[in-house]
Amino acid sequence: MLARVPASSANLGPGFDTLALALTSYVEVRVELADTFSISSEGFGAGLYDDERHLGAQVAARVLGHQNFSLHVNSRIPMSRGLGSSAALALAAAAAAGSDDALRVAADIDGHAENAAASMMGGLIVAGTDDRANVVARSLTLDPAWCFVAVVPDEELATADARRVLPSRVPFEDAVHNLSNLGLLIAGLANRDHFTPGSMRDHLHQPYRMSLLPFAQPLLARLRDAGAVGSCWSGAGSTMLALCDVDTRDGVATAAESFLTEQSMAGVVWRLEADRRGLQLT
Repeated sequence: MLARVPASSANLGPGFDTLALALTSYVEVRVELADTFSISSEGFGAGLYDDERHLGAQVAARVLGHQNFSLHVNSRIPMSRGLGSSAALALAAAAAAGSDDALRVAADIDGHAENAAASMMGGLIVAGTDDRANVVARSLTLDPAWCFVAVVPDEELATADARRVLPSRVPFEDAVHNLSNLGLLIAGLANRDHFTPGSMRDHLHQPYRMSLLPFAQPLLARLRDAGAVGSCWSGAGSTMLALCDVDTRDGVATAAESFLTEQSMAGVVWRLEADRRGLQLT
């Protein structure tokens, strides 16, 4: 079976560990029963751990209960860049292996219900887990006017490293600011005319992570100055995401490319749409 799964961008500013969006970059995983285990890969991560240690192989073996299968992975989602590559791969591998609850498998392995749910369902979602560790996810309205620019540096940033700099407690007023911004952001994403400037501003994770990526703050500002209505870290980085419409996207992308050149930073700028289909099986 072949599974195709989109990338995802989590948090979107104030929606820390709850809000995520599926984007038009994909990983494909094919699993077929065989006499012995074999694996092949292409795209991002090709040739890394092309054996039983590969995340896709581990997931497929967990679902099937054995290793008598062939696995092929074709990923267009860069690793450790804040685009949900691990959740997407785990979801695709679980689905391709025939899991009847690929979302739970992916969320359990990756640890991020929101990334896995966005890749599973497509579009904009809010997600969490209940007291039995079941993933609870709901689709949210996303205005078709929105499109996105992703600035994807070559520099990797592991989620575990980005987690280490977060405080165990945050000021009460910061929590309130995030709750307010989250509600306003959801309303603005649902209807372009209701978008509130500043609603992508975050107080819980981005300020603490800025020291890990010195380019982040000036880049986010450059994206807004170029016409993006909002900008944020994509997940835990290193990708930065701009919220645009069709009239502003090209100008924002050009400004991002200029920024990379000025800073002598290796990376790419992607013009993206929201993926609204999620997991596809053939």
